[in-house]
Amino acid sequence: MKTSQSVFISGHNGMVGSAIYRAFQKQGFSNIIIRDRKHLDLTNKTDVFKFFKENRPTYVINAAAKVGGIHANNTLPADFIYQNLEIQNNIIHAAHTFDVEKLLFLGSSCIYPKDCPQPMKESHLMTGHLEPTNDAYAIAKIAGIIMCQSYYRQYGKNFLSIMPCNLYGPNDNFDLESSHVLPALIRKFHEAKIQREKTVSLWGTGIAKREFLHVDDMANATLFIMKHVNAKDLYSQNITHLNIGSGKEISIKELAEMISHIVGFTGQIVYDNKKLDGMLLKRLDVSRLHQLGWQHRISLSEGIRQTYNWYQQKKDKQ
Repeated sequence: MKTSQSVFISGHNGMVGSAIYRAFQKQGFSNIIIRDRKHLDLTNKTDVFKFFKENRPTYVINAAAKVGGIHANNTLPADFIYQNLEIQNNIIHAAHTFDVEKLLFLGSSCIYPKDCPQPMKESHLMTGHLEPTNDAYAIAKIAGIIMCQSYYRQYGKNFLSIMPCNLYGPNDNFDLESSHVLPALIRKFHEAKIQREKTVSLWGTGIAKREFLHVDDMANATLFIMKHVNAKDLYSQNITHLNIGSGKEISIKELAEMISHIVGFTGQIVYDNKKLDGMLLKRLDVSRLHQLGWQHRISLSEGIRQTYNWYQQKKDKQ
């Protein structure tokens, strides 16, 4: 990749897209194309094709998606499958139509089966039933993986997919109704500390284990893959996508204790075991990415401290 070549980053206002945008800016890319929702509706095929025809990006990173935690996925499945399919179908097909040199599609670790062996390897895709709480979103992302592979098989397009673990960091969603677990915990403990509450109640039992990666590490992995990995490198080995993660899991209970300590909440943590835990263990096998030469750098505790500082600064500006 040449820093003068054009790169379209969809979803640049979101947590992932904004981190990728920052990473490419730091690397000196001078022709980054971005559009917010007011100026480009990615669910509208006509608008997307018009945009690609006018701008002709050399590279495309599809970081736009409708995302949310267990509650949002479980209560809005139609929205999650429809909107994500619309976005990725429009972008991927437009990239093919207007001869984009390389496209990177971002998915999620929820593509793997509910009872998937741990750690989850790329080869475990579509080997069992999905977790019901987020199957609609997962099916949309699986469709995106197969779509990229299909455009390579039929047209030789350099379209490939990456599947990150749970991400967190600046520009995360801290809404308690739709956020993922880590930002929700930061907000809950912060508000409990400010309001001097004695207890904080959390969903589930706390035994479920998850893997987390700071979004800046994810952005650096994206840049690394765009520079060094091509579709043929994967598909020639019957690999449909690449996992991206830390390769380390932590229980929700341990995570809550870590966040409460960093935030400074000194009360009691109680668990509502009538609420859903989701999958009891999710950890990606990231050995392929390690073999290619990339590993994460930001520790979980350091990343949470950075994210909490960002959250406080945002609250102070409101």
